Amino acid sequence: MSSPLGITPDESLRKGLQSRHISMLALGGAIGTGLFVASGATISDAGPGGAILAYLLMGCMVFFLMQSLGEMSAHIPCSNPFEEYGKRFVSQSFGFAAGWNYWLNWSVTLAAELVAAGLIMKYWAPDVPSWIWSVVFLVGLLALNLFAVKAFGEAEFWFAAIKVIAVVVFLIVGVLLVLGVVGDGPSPGFSNWTLDDAPFVDFPLGMLSVFLIAGFAFQGTEMIAVAAGEAVEPKTAIPRAVRTVFVRILLFYVGTLTIIAFLIPYTDPNLLNASEENIAIAPFTLVFSDAGIAVAASIMNAVILIAILSAGNASLFAATRALYGLSVQGNAPRVFAWVTRSGVPLLAVAATTAIGALCFLASRVGDGRAYVWLVTASSVAGFVTWMGIAWAHYRFRRAWNIQGRDLGELPYKAWLYPAGPVIALLMSIAVIAGQNLPAIRDGSAGNLELWLTAYGALFVFLALWWGHKLITRSPTVDLRTADLSPTSAASAHRDPDPDVVG
Repeated sequence: MSSPLGITPDESLRKGLQSRHISMLALGGAIGTGLFVASGATISDAGPGGAILAYLLMGCMVFFLMQSLGEMSAHIPCSNPFEEYGKRFVSQSFGFAAGWNYWLNWSVTLAAELVAAGLIMKYWAPDVPSWIWSVVFLVGLLALNLFAVKAFGEAEFWFAAIKVIAVVVFLIVGVLLVLGVVGDGPSPGFSNWTLDDAPFVDFPLGMLSVFLIAGFAFQGTEMIAVAAGEAVEPKTAIPRAVRTVFVRILLFYVGTLTIIAFLIPYTDPNLLNASEENIAIAPFTLVFSDAGIAVAASIMNAVILIAILSAGNASLFAATRALYGLSVQGNAPRVFAWVTRSGVPLLAVAATTAIGALCFLASRVGDGRAYVWLVTASSVAGFVTWMGIAWAHYRFRRAWNIQGRDLGELPYKAWLYPAGPVIALLMSIAVIAGQNLPAIRDGSAGNLELWLTAYGALFVFLALWWGHKLITRSPTVDLRTADLSPTSAASAHRDPDPDVVG
């Protein structure tokens, strides 16, 4: 018996994501404007050595997080991993807060990407209000996410492929410029590495400020756990993604920073002035221009637009699955658990799209200011998610050992446990704590708006966690009886009456 809306509250999403989709989702999720545009500013702030060291250290943290996620999501694949793992291994209240935090994280990120897309379009159509482009792209992303998940996977695969090709071409051209094979002038050699205070500028504070930016750039890699719930073969696809994606991401970031450091002095003001609104002086564009590619700015503008749309596409997917999972668990209205016959949680998509419409805020407070607010909020929420991953995995493995389970049962085993999740947890805490370091250094530490912008997402998470605990009195999970079964709550759920909306 079908519902009046023509949808059914199917308890499971369709399995439509192949291994290549998941790998590209994780890879593409970490390649965006943080690499194409902001990479130059990190070298300007910390020098070539400081910037690369910061990215390497952050890369180590992400490696440990990917290991933790790989172990849990290969064993317990589900569409709401952060709520599910928090609930199973920490407490009901922690899982509740983690689930809502993840939904808010990617819903706000969707809005930020739409604002950024409007800024990018000003390059070609400066007289068209940016909110019009935001609406156009929001409708396009909504359409992609209303089809079966395989359509989303294919779109994201090709979005990510274009970004990867752009980075590979940049690295090849950059190496040729460094060697003096192409370009108008001779090879710069190591001159930019020994300029003034290089390679380490304002060390260690310069490196610490870049450390925060580096962490933001890596966010999105955790989407492999969300995709696991709709993977055809999660027990093989997830480990493969964990093993390969991290190395590729680190090579892209470190390789890109190294090329920029060789070719552009860290004192070049263009490294700081690059922005979504002035793509002509972004480091990627400068390197292509030096190689004699006259249309470099237009090419990179198109690539960055694709990167933004890819991030928006992935954001809508991740947020929708988080809301769907909250509903299945009873932590959000039951209506959001309804899915279409093709396996799309339609009303969860609609609710997330409504939050994405926050992009209209840009037309009231100014594009740049709205973008900064949205990006900061989503970034802090992302680090809160990473803290939850590390803590949940630490307790998952402890429960596994306490209950006498054989590690050979796990489809994938994380390296360096328990050091891995502990290091990742401590580094995530340090990054969040250092959010307001730039304001303190600039002498504006007393600015309330800066503090709320820097820590607002953390306050929301703590309020959800402690508020839920105060109301429900939910205890911390006893690791001796923690649920280690590979079946997620979503796949175990059954609704006896398709016409009942809880």
